[in-house]
Amino acid sequence: MTSLWPVANWFIWVKVVASFSQYKTNMADSGKLERMDIDYSSTVDAKVPECQQMSKEGKLTEAVEILLSLEKQTRTASDMHSTAKILVAIVKMCFEQKNWDYLNENIILLTKKRGQLKQAVTKMVQEAMSYLDETPDLDAKLKLIDTLRIVTAGKIYVEIERARLTKTLAEIKENQGEISEAANILQELQVETFGSMEKKEKVEFIIEQIRLCLAKKDYIRTQIISKKISPKFFDGESTEILKLKFYRLMIELDEHEGSYLSICKHYRAVYDTKGVHDDPDKRHEALKCILLYIILSPYDNEQSDLLHRIKEDKKLEEIPKYKEFLTYFTTSELINWGEMCKNYEGELKLGSPGSPATGVFNTNTDDGKKRWQDLKVRVVDHNIRVMAKYYTRIHMKRMAELLDLTIDETEDFLSNLVVKKTVQAKIDRLDGIVTFSQSKDPNDMLNGWSHSINQLMTLVNKTTHLITKEEMVHKLTN
Repeated sequence: MTSLWPVANWFIWVKVVASFSQYKTNMADSGKLERMDIDYSSTVDAKVPECQQMSKEGKLTEAVEILLSLEKQTRTASDMHSTAKILVAIVKMCFEQKNWDYLNENIILLTKKRGQLKQAVTKMVQEAMSYLDETPDLDAKLKLIDTLRIVTAGKIYVEIERARLTKTLAEIKENQGEISEAANILQELQVETFGSMEKKEKVEFIIEQIRLCLAKKDYIRTQIISKKISPKFFDGESTEILKLKFYRLMIELDEHEGSYLSICKHYRAVYDTKGVHDDPDKRHEALKCILLYIILSPYDNEQSDLLHRIKEDKKLEEIPKYKEFLTYFTTSELINWGEMCKNYEGELKLGSPGSPATGVFNTNTDDGKKRWQDLKVRVVDHNIRVMAKYYTRIHMKRMAELLDLTIDETEDFLSNLVVKKTVQAKIDRLDGIVTFSQSKDPNDMLNGWSHSINQLMTLVNKTTHLITKEEMVHKLTN
């Protein structure tokens, strides 16, 4: 019995080789190996024109039935090219006869076929999508979109087509005034996970999601979605339009949040765009906004560093009034609020011939009025920091006079700066005296401590030496 094993193994090997020889390489869209038992291309090439002629003669149903029976044969034989040609022919005949209900019915029917080939479905969906602009009315268009979204749901090989259909549906809902529904529909897509979609198209989808979220005032979700786009993507000139659109939306978001430093950075990104930098009007507007928003930003190391870097920009010479205004905040001198308003309020709020206002301090909006009040707060903060440099002790009454505030308001502003660790100060309320103390660098503190220790040890050594000397003198005298 053991002698039969080599013979049995040989027969099994022959059978495997024979089965494998039936496979043919089908490098379709996915490059995947497909089994194709029979090539029906010649049969399909003959049948499709006949069925198309029957369809033109009004025999659409009969023509579709013939192609459906042939589709079953090509599908079971895994003939992708022939199957795709049949599927495209069926939807094309339905379209040419303007039978939209029958088109939707056949799209669903064909995708539900057992063992349907992926590449064939992809070609059919792409063909059907090209008919969206040819629909007779909006209802027919919505039905076709819904049908295509149903058959593409959960299928990775048609994820791009589903994304584009969803975007079209969201645009329709937006045009109908249903902003929330449009935003919810588009948020279903997680395009950042789509491996087959180009990066530029992904960014376009994400920017559209951001825009719709802003339109329905969902600021938290907008902030989350905006993190999906890396600023490095906008380094090339080919992405300039997307870059401007993205940063305009980010400015709108941060204006709601009141984050002036972030708005300044966004305007700097806009300013660095070639199209903006080469246009004098756009360049001046962006530069004015950069300057105003950096001044409105609360003081910290980052704000101070960015403020002085902006001051070095040579393009500020083109807007001299704003450059003078910036000088107030880069010099260690007290700013007189009344004098500053007299010199610059008209320019900042209304503009002047050849230099239009930016709208940052638009008096017709609540945000513009709030920013003007914030500007006054920044002036007071600047003045207190200047005082902390020049004074060690100052009466609260005198400080209030210099700030043009009441004593209570002065105390509130000073307390806020102390809490933020912008200045170091103590208030003696009984005597009404403010004591400023300069913040010391850790290295300076260590050097001072080391110097004090050295002095102490020198005194100890000298004292020890004197004591020893006295003891020796005392012994000699005795």
